[in-house]
Amino acid sequence: MNYEQVIFLLQGAWGTFVLSVLTFVFASAVGLMIALMRVSANPIARGAAFTYIQAIQGTPLLVLMGVCFYGPTILGFTSVPALTAAVLALTIQSSAFLGEIWRGCIESVPKNQWEAAECLGLNRIQRMFQVILPQALRIAVPPTVGFMVQIVKNTSIASLVIGFAELSYNAKILNNATFQPFLYFGLAAVLYFIICYPLSRLSLKLERKLNVSRG
Repeated sequence: MNYEQVIFLLQGAWGTFVLSVLTFVFASAVGLMIALMRVSANPIARGAAFTYIQAIQGTPLLVLMGVCFYGPTILGFTSVPALTAAVLALTIQSSAFLGEIWRGCIESVPKNQWEAAECLGLNRIQRMFQVILPQALRIAVPPTVGFMVQIVKNTSIASLVIGFAELSYNAKILNNATFQPFLYFGLAAVLYFIICYPLSRLSLKLERKLNVSRG
């Protein structure tokens, strides 16, 4: 294994990192909107969010990748860059799961907190952003950090459909050139571990620090 091969593998790890970060940023924005719609007083908003979650969670990520990458070209648009298609597909999928996670965290805030905020004369938006969401954030941090591990692992799907150069894709390229699967896929597994393990530990640490299990 030479220097160029090491750099090539590390470039794949960087691609995985970039894709994971972009996905989390965009999925968080969409997921928060979905969560707020799920707890909205408007039945249309609740129904739309519920339908979105059910449809996306029931669709394989592989299919979403294909639709996001090939769909625009079928409609006559120019080809979509691999990174853009991968981020879009992962954002759609991750936002559905984050939205449901955060919906549960919002609804787990004690009922008396909602009632107390209402007694203070706050409207629904003020109650949500000034009273409920700050408390829900405490509950949501550990599972959210834990879900980031799932996002990192899901980035490997991007190479199967659209050929995005992430870690598993670069490991496959090196294996095809050298026929040393245990070496390169083993190193890829180590790099995935290096990325994911700190997130797993952070999730456990935050859960203990925030005393989530004790409410």
